[in-house]
Amino acid sequence: MPISGRPFLQIPGPTLIPERIVRAMAQPIIDHRGAKFAALVREVLDGLKGIFQTRTGQIVIYPASGTGAWEACLVNALSPGDRVLSCVNGHFSHLFARTANSLGIEVDRLEVPYGAGVPADQVEARLRADTTRQIRAILVVHNETSTGVASSVAGVREAMNRARHPGLLLVDVVSSLASIDFRFDEWRVDVALTGAQKGLMLPPGLAILAVSEKALRASLAAKCPRAFWDWGPVLERNQRGEFPYTPATLLLFGLKESLAILNEEGLPQVFRRHARLAEATRRAVSAWGLRLLAQNADEYSNTVTAVVMPDGFDSDAYIAHANQRLDMSLGVGLGQVKGKIFRIGHLGSLNELELLGGLAGVEMTLKTFGVNVTLGAGLAAAQHYLLETA
Repeated sequence: MPISGRPFLQIPGPTLIPERIVRAMAQPIIDHRGAKFAALVREVLDGLKGIFQTRTGQIVIYPASGTGAWEACLVNALSPGDRVLSCVNGHFSHLFARTANSLGIEVDRLEVPYGAGVPADQVEARLRADTTRQIRAILVVHNETSTGVASSVAGVREAMNRARHPGLLLVDVVSSLASIDFRFDEWRVDVALTGAQKGLMLPPGLAILAVSEKALRASLAAKCPRAFWDWGPVLERNQRGEFPYTPATLLLFGLKESLAILNEEGLPQVFRRHARLAEATRRAVSAWGLRLLAQNADEYSNTVTAVVMPDGFDSDAYIAHANQRLDMSLGVGLGQVKGKIFRIGHLGSLNELELLGGLAGVEMTLKTFGVNVTLGAGLAAAQHYLLETA
């Protein structure tokens, strides 16, 4: 039996698409070799620099997903046989490392328990031990979506500086860009990669990279086979307002509108809004008597909260129950925590009332699933926090 009203999408991406962006993508297709398209390309490339907080980085866009962005980053910056230090603290950082390995790159893994951020001191120790400077790059996921943990990219850069290590800093910002403060220039990131379907509030289909001058120089010597992913032709054709492939024109229309929405709110306020909604969610989880997977308060993610199910309850079964009962989608547990956690996404186009509706749904479905929660407790805790910080 169909459920009336809109479905509640509380996964950590793809996120809800604002009506303004939907309308922007509904306009007629235009010539991707024409002057109007060239102006669109220049506008979105310039606008993305502001979102990455870079003046010097070059923006590269592919019609692809975040997985494609991983590959584009790696094949342009590295060669088969190169060694990298991959900081693995969750499912997606594991996949980033696996992608590097599949390209013939030698991966040294810094394994971190699920629920913890990347430890800068351990990064520094590994880099100091690399006395012959064989490690060509450090791979980091800024916000590990599978665990609800945000690592300090600034801390990793400081560790590299203390070790006086020349490696490239390659950072996945898929679930942090345009939601959590990320500073490409200040933190001296060499490649940052993302997808369009999270903080940028678009449908899936765009892989976006910011690339430093150091990474551009490294790409001249990189030997990984590349054709479609070669960012050289992309950057060259972008200077003429074109791409070396058929672009995702309608998504670029949407991206232009997304950038307008973010700039109207102001990036600092976007970060504050996400921080408030995230803390309200954590207050609700605490009031339910449940615990977070994230271990350290200074590493809590502001885009997704991973909640540990009580003993004896399967999170996959609970998520299926919530979807059937209220047409509400929650994030599943991935990798080592499959069946043990559920994830509440709170990023992108989201306000207080929408979050409270989602939290009410979680509370109701936990209760009907048999988890011992007090109805109203989590919702009240979130409401009190939002009122106190309004």
